[in-house]
Amino acid sequence: MNILAAEKISKSYSEKILFNEISIGIHEGEKIGLIGINGTGKSTLLNVIAGLETPDTGKVICGSSVKIEYLPQNPHFENGTTILEQVYKGSSPVMKILREYEDSLQKVSDNPGDSRLEQELISLTQRMDSLEVWSLEIEAKSILTRLGISDFQADVAKLSGGQRKRVALAGVLITPADLLILDEPTNHIDNDTVDWLENYLNKRKGALLMVTHDRYFLDRVANRMIELDGGKLYSYQSNYSKYLEMKAEREDIAEASERKRQGLIRSELEWIRKGAKARTTKQKARIERFEKLTQQQMPANNENMEIQVSFSRLGRKIIELENVSKRFPCGEVIKNFSYTLLRDDRLGIIGLNGSGKSTLLKIAAGLLKPDAGNVTIGETVKIGFFSQENDDLNESLRVIEYIRGKAEFLTTGDGTISASQMLERFLFPPRVQWIPVSKLSGGEKRRLYLLGILMGAPNVLMLDEPTNDLDIQTLTILESYLDEFPGAVIVVSHDRFFLDRVAEGIFSLDGRGSIRKYAGNYSDYSQFVQQSVHLPESGVLKATENNKDRPLKFTYKEEKEFEQIDGIIACLEKDIQQAAVQMNEAASDYQKLQPLTAEKQRLEKLLDGAIERWSYLNELAEEIEAAKNRE
Repeated sequence: MNILAAEKISKSYSEKILFNEISIGIHEGEKIGLIGINGTGKSTLLNVIAGLETPDTGKVICGSSVKIEYLPQNPHFENGTTILEQVYKGSSPVMKILREYEDSLQKVSDNPGDSRLEQELISLTQRMDSLEVWSLEIEAKSILTRLGISDFQADVAKLSGGQRKRVALAGVLITPADLLILDEPTNHIDNDTVDWLENYLNKRKGALLMVTHDRYFLDRVANRMIELDGGKLYSYQSNYSKYLEMKAEREDIAEASERKRQGLIRSELEWIRKGAKARTTKQKARIERFEKLTQQQMPANNENMEIQVSFSRLGRKIIELENVSKRFPCGEVIKNFSYTLLRDDRLGIIGLNGSGKSTLLKIAAGLLKPDAGNVTIGETVKIGFFSQENDDLNESLRVIEYIRGKAEFLTTGDGTISASQMLERFLFPPRVQWIPVSKLSGGEKRRLYLLGILMGAPNVLMLDEPTNDLDIQTLTILESYLDEFPGAVIVVSHDRFFLDRVAEGIFSLDGRGSIRKYAGNYSDYSQFVQQSVHLPESGVLKATENNKDRPLKFTYKEEKEFEQIDGIIACLEKDIQQAAVQMNEAASDYQKLQPLTAEKQRLEKLLDGAIERWSYLNELAEEIEAAKNRE
């Protein structure tokens, strides 16, 4: 069933056409990923579909009973509103009755023994039961806790940008909707929470339309991809991986068609040059065909961003951290950490929000002093620090002025190029170079900020959440650039695909001061954690080796694990049930609910790992038994 249709809609700003007479239909159960280069109009298209902006031409048709919930890229909150009130904003009847309940509760407290007030309170409680307010409250607090928000009564005015985004995400997730529209939902949430959000959206009924750069997320959630490219919309009934194949096929067909058209034009042009007389009907038709061929619009060539900048010489001594510690009022996030950075290091830093990832990166860069320990930075080290907040991006400047402030000319493998030419390589054509930075889209600002960092010719790159707001094409090119970068790279990121492509070692922070080192990329780390979830923890861990060539038999440890795994799963399932009962009993007690919710989520994660391990061990047991039978 079609729940929404956009017919021949167009939108432009000044001379820039974002999309031109495009159409899209959204059906029940569809989970759509919208992708495109930054600045092509993805967020604008979401606004038009959500009814927040009016298209220049065309119309959006949506049934009156269709409920739409929208998570914007930068949500707007009213100061003086608590987090819980903001989350309930999409459920106004719930918010109204909760306020009535609080007022009634206060009146009964102030006037003990007043039977009329007590009866009003009982009546309100019954209404709350009928509206399932209690279960909604449990769900809201559970989701907020899962997103790293624990103080439900805090004023939204005091929240950081990332916290505001997570509160807004919780608000749209708990509100029933036929169509959920999410603009960059994976920004500002950690890897574990991204995993949880994937599972939540996969189980959720209703249609979904989202913009995200997270390629694993698109692969696992989306069943349809739409691409906004050159003002046109292309639809693919697939996830992200299959979309890449289908797009390549489409472009091959388009190129073949264009080659054929050019061949026909040359043939017809040669015929016309011979002086053919356009007197017969056949000759007139041929001339008209030639005119139509020349008027046809050739397929737009995808602009390709090119990263090729200079590099400063790097000496032997790079960065040394010796027994570094750092404490904040919330507790110690780094404790006695030591590491010597090597020239070819490719390190990923992961951990929950607030665990100290950015703090560790800033200490290593010399931007933040540790409470204890020493940081030594080599004399030849030139750090390029890419922050989450676009530090040093003066939005009052014009684009060209900002880059010229970094360097007027740059030496690359192709010779010396100007700041303007470098901007063109980063997809900022001359007409865009003279507009104020403030007029750029969020993704374009991030791309400009990245260029500004690279213009400084760094030999050590430190990237703090570089994938936020960058489009997939830019990320792909950045990944290729980092492959060839001759210096050290340290990355804080929640983007699992990016970490798999870039990292060769993982630092995992637990938020209590401990930092563990793992060999391999994020998938290696994740696999090890899942396989070792029931094994004793050791200090420094290494990723498991590929064991394809090992003999087909259980190791002693696997044999013992196989004997115990069923009992472990049964115990975990029982513990999860008990935790759910305790959560229901503590529905109105914020202090009790928070640790119970966290414990239930921990148990669920252990159960997922145990089930996956059970599946592996059972498959191995079957293979061993089959091998014995063959013998």
